Amino acid sequence: MVRVTNSVARKRRKKRLLKQAKGFFGDRKNHIRNAKNVLMKAWANAFVGRKEKKRQFRALWIQRINAAARCHGMSYSKLIDGLNKANIEIDRKSLAKLAVEDEKAFEAVVTAAKAALV
Repeated sequence: MVRVTNSVARKRRKKRLLKQAKGFFGDRKNHIRNAKNVLMKAWANAFVGRKEKKRQFRALWIQRINAAARCHGMSYSKLIDGLNKANIEIDRKSLAKLAVEDEKAFEAVVTAAKAALV
């Protein structure tokens, strides 16, 4: 009986792995075992990075809102409290965009928040 190998699938798997390791330094780019270990670490870091990116953007939006709110004589926390009391549901991304691009619209939002606090 003939010995059966799975060489086509094996070669395809190795080729795909080494293609993803393209650009790595030294043995990491052309030795299967090294490439596989480094790729597993890279995929783990990429997963963490995608989550961290969301945190960093939220922090940036909050800083932008805070800076714009202080220009109108209000702190970030007071602004958010006023918006909640006024039942204005606007997310931080949109609020930050208003603060940067449309000053008059942001001023209207701040005015509404101030009215709700009093």
